[in-house]
Amino acid sequence: MLALIAKLEDPAADLVRKDGFFKGLDLDAADYTSPEAVADLLVEHPRLMQRPVLVRGERAIIGRPKDRVAPFLAG
Repeated sequence: MLALIAKLEDPAADLVRKDGFFKGLDLDAADYTSPEAVADLLVEHPRLMQRPVLVRGERAIIGRPKDRVAPFLAG
């Protein structure tokens, strides 16, 4: 997970979905900003991972909004 986060062009915290499940766990987004904290959370609760994540070589992005996907794949 840390290898993926290291490639990510977005902040590590953006990988975490702050949805109803997140809130139901009574989590605080401020606690999940470092790569290590994000990785630990996503290993424990994989459904909180923002999707899709696209990886191309040594770069990765979160594919939201979807208009980010085509330029990333073309580049």
